[in-house]
Amino acid sequence: MFIAIFCGIYTSIVMSVFGKFSFFKEDSAIPDFVRSWFDSMLPIGIILCSGWILVLLMRVDIYNMILSIFMPLSGLLETSYGFVIMMFVYCFMYSMGISSWVLTPVTKPILLAAITANIAIASGQSAGALNVVTAETIYSAYLWIGGIGCTLPLVFMMARSKCKSINALGKASLVPGIFNINEPVIFGAVAWNPIMMLPMWLQGVVLPIIVWVFTKVIPIAPIPAFVFDMWYCPFPFSTWITTKGFTGFVLLVIVALVSTLIWYPFFKSYEKQQMETEKELEQASA
Repeated sequence: MFIAIFCGIYTSIVMSVFGKFSFFKEDSAIPDFVRSWFDSMLPIGIILCSGWILVLLMRVDIYNMILSIFMPLSGLLETSYGFVIMMFVYCFMYSMGISSWVLTPVTKPILLAAITANIAIASGQSAGALNVVTAETIYSAYLWIGGIGCTLPLVFMMARSKCKSINALGKASLVPGIFNINEPVIFGAVAWNPIMMLPMWLQGVVLPIIVWVFTKVIPIAPIPAFVFDMWYCPFPFSTWITTKGFTGFVLLVIVALVSTLIWYPFFKSYEKQQMETEKELEQASA
């Protein structure tokens, strides 16, 4: 998996560098799909030749080289502070309008390796402690209720707001939020909004600590031990599927309550600000 990610990154770099090159002039009579096919031969040829030179001629062990780069990062993220750092970076980038999917090439192989190890441990094929930091823990069991930043509690508050604009956005974000799609609320209310960015960051620090404590330190809730990549499955159904235990619901409720308490004061401040703005606009148009 690490090799596939590295190859994908390298391919993207080569394609971006040579993607604008063309063997034909702009006014060429050759159809576009034929031109695209010929033009793609150059970056493909560069990728194949560079791989042939490195692996076969220079005897470079790319596999172990890439593993040596990524494995220390894997060990870091499977610690309590590594977990918090990763979740904070997710929330921080998202609050800036940058989707956390850009981190997928780095985090996805680590999360896959972690859940694979959990499966082996749960089945008795290997020994050791279960890894908390898996995609199943983050997206389906406990953490990101409604999407990255645990925004579903915020959406419910917005849908009940007395402010017309916030209420409309909350109602529009409700159905996507239930399925853990939160781009409407993030780009509609949180991104680059100083009042709402801070609670987003707090979610990325406080909630992972809670999940870590109640799965590792005081293990009242189970850690997922099988692959479940349906991140769009609504809570709490995904919690039951990934944990198979009622104690998992206890931790889910704790996370939801703490998330609500974090969002609430900042939401009320934002609501007050928006209501004042709406009132001023109404008076100006009267």
